Amino acid sequence: MKKNKADPKGVLTGTHFLDGDFSLAEGALAAGCRFFGGYPITPSTETAERFSERIPRVGGVFIQMEDELGTMAVLIGASWAGKKAMSVTSGPGFSLMMENLGLACMLETPLVLANVQRGGPSTGLPTLTGQQDMMQARWGSHGDYEIIAISPDSPQECFDFTIEAFNLSEKYRVPVLVMTDECVGHMHEKVVIPPAEEIEVSERKLYKGPKDQYLPFKPDKDGIPPMVKAGDGYQFHVTGLTHDERGYPVINAECQDWCVRHLVDKIKNNADDIIQIEEDQTDSAEVVVVSYGISSRVAVRAVNKARKEGLKVGNLRLITVWPFPEKRIRKLAKDVKAFVFPEINYGQVVHELERCAGGQCKVVGVPHMGGGVHNPDDIYKVIKEAAK
Repeated sequence: MKKNKADPKGVLTGTHFLDGDFSLAEGALAAGCRFFGGYPITPSTETAERFSERIPRVGGVFIQMEDELGTMAVLIGASWAGKKAMSVTSGPGFSLMMENLGLACMLETPLVLANVQRGGPSTGLPTLTGQQDMMQARWGSHGDYEIIAISPDSPQECFDFTIEAFNLSEKYRVPVLVMTDECVGHMHEKVVIPPAEEIEVSERKLYKGPKDQYLPFKPDKDGIPPMVKAGDGYQFHVTGLTHDERGYPVINAECQDWCVRHLVDKIKNNADDIIQIEEDQTDSAEVVVVSYGISSRVAVRAVNKARKEGLKVGNLRLITVWPFPEKRIRKLAKDVKAFVFPEINYGQVVHELERCAGGQCKVVGVPHMGGGVHNPDDIYKVIKEAAK
């Protein structure tokens, strides 16, 4: 392995042996994150610990908050002050963050939140894996809004996709979730960190016009409003109430339509550019296995076993879970007998798959209650049955 290096700014480069939790922190630092606020919770605490050690070396700030409610509030404040901001949580902490996550969506605040999922509900299995927060990631806060959620399946992807999460967050002015899990979070593997000049990092689009004409929620030509930094002499207002382009409350149905439609459309209209999936032999498949996160690594073994027996099985991995790849699923559903969907929950994203398939083929979930990953043979048996 190459010798580990650090550039003058304190960001690591080179080849490392890291777990997924540490890799989340390193990816954030490489993306330019300079503010972390959080509250320790298993199995994500290692990310906070890594930040507390590393972020001062790059000129950033680490704050341990009093709870998860305050955590989301301080991230919103840091972001509006011009900093790239991040936190990490799990299970009950994610639930406590939902109200202010909705506020962040309403204020179109770029930030990144990683959820190292564990078994639930309630306190559940603090030290063991799950994928039980996936629908909460999409619908956890009240009201209509869109969000982006990415699911890594390795420590390397925890690094890479955290950078991608920041880039998407800055581009679309939206909170982005990195939905990992205990297995990936505590898995140690080789992680290659390129030199800073080789990493593509998106910076925030800032308003450049006259200060007295700034409107914090007026969309630009690309549909995304530019931002300014609080404290730089601009006078503007932000509120969680339904608001106009100035940020001031307008409590009527017409403004609600404009305000909320914008929150939804800026993601839906760009879904083709946002969504990432990974496919293997899907075009000739009769059965397609859909998966994400740690379940995608387990599913590969089941797929390979089925192929050795002559079954035509494809593999589709959701890198972006939200927004969901509706177009691709609908197209595949016309040509396959069945989708098979293993998840470490009692059936969550499988219902979205079923909706998009629209009755054109079978959709079979392979639920697992958590605490560990699937037995690949359980997935293989469902593939074999679905192929009949």
